[in-house]
Amino acid sequence: MARHSGGRGWYGKMLGAALGVTMLATGASVWTAQAGTEDEAAPAAKAPTSAVKPVSKTIAHASDAGERGINITIDDGPDPKWTPQVLDLLRQYEVKATFCMVGTQAQAHPDLVKKVVAAGHRLCDHSVSHNTAMDKDTQAYQSKQILDAERMITKASGGVRPMYYRAPGGAFTPYSRGLAADRGMRPLGWNVDSKDFERPGTETMVATVKRELSNGPTILFHDAGGDRTQTVEALRQLLPWFKEQGYTFGFPVR
Repeated sequence: MARHSGGRGWYGKMLGAALGVTMLATGASVWTAQAGTEDEAAPAAKAPTSAVKPVSKTIAHASDAGERGINITIDDGPDPKWTPQVLDLLRQYEVKATFCMVGTQAQAHPDLVKKVVAAGHRLCDHSVSHNTAMDKDTQAYQSKQILDAERMITKASGGVRPMYYRAPGGAFTPYSRGLAADRGMRPLGWNVDSKDFERPGTETMVATVKRELSNGPTILFHDAGGDRTQTVEALRQLLPWFKEQGYTFGFPVR
């Protein structure tokens, strides 16, 4: 998700303590934060043991569907109310999407993770607790957030691993990008922010996406974190419009 005021986001307050995740003091950062110190102690977290093929550590924005390709990305779920509605729309318009899942949400709703996979969509690691200031914390903390979420999502899916890593709020560091890439998860950015997290109104969201589509193909929506009625309605309008304009749907490059 895009970085918003409120620091670590809505998952930290509810779930951080229960999971024993050390949280930072609330703080805001900018989307372009992609730097981090490299002189910290080695992370304590261990990666899953299954063999993986490393991918590029640069942040992906392009679509594998070519010049007229669009990547629909859905963040913060899965959510038992909103994810099924999003899945229904994607099925109706024959669209594949990338679901950037928070580890605790995947752990809580494995049935939805499996439905996402069964429908042919791709999975993306969106950290354990959605701390949008995690780029300010230690490498050990970043490692735990990324690798624990990877394990949670993989287990919930029945063994299907996430193919991407999207830092909450874009809070990437060189270390987190490299760690994710070594685990076969391409760092994933976005070109168009629908602003649905702010709930500005469906028509405003639709207009924003159409106006900013020239920025690039990867579009950010959310299926959790609050009332997503406007997101569902915006997708209902945008998905057929994309097709009418000659766009095709793909996945972010890896």
